[in-house]
Amino acid sequence: MNDIIFDLIRLKGKGYCCAQIIVMLGLEAQGKQNPELVRAVGGLCFGIGWSGEMCGALSGGAALLSLHGGKGQDGEEPHELYPTMMSELVTWFADVAEEAYGGRRCSEILERCPDRSVCGLIVADTYSRCMDILVGHGFDPGAGRG
Repeated sequence: MNDIIFDLIRLKGKGYCCAQIIVMLGLEAQGKQNPELVRAVGGLCFGIGWSGEMCGALSGGAALLSLHGGKGQDGEEPHELYPTMMSELVTWFADVAEEAYGGRRCSEILERCPDRSVCGLIVADTYSRCMDILVGHGFDPGAGRG
């Protein structure tokens, strides 16, 4: 079992959801905490507000990439590679989720796996893919945007 799985179990055991776990792992990689961001991302859990819509791992992954490449304040612009990174994540998730998990929506995934046993794998895979995307485009996941 790799370190991501141990971290996932640790955070899930504390009551955090899929999207929150991905963002928290990203913040921890930077040696940061941001309770406001973690609370805000909680609205993406279980298919956005427990609606069963888009998987929280994907939306949490998008938030993590945005933490590195998105606009965060006046006078700042999104990184030029930000749209490319987002597109890579969404395309990867669509390809993997449809085949392996039965869909991209939380409700589709849970229809195939109602006990949520696959959710940890989806979160771990999505976080790993985000790290690969960041590193592949020259970002240091351990450094903030500044």
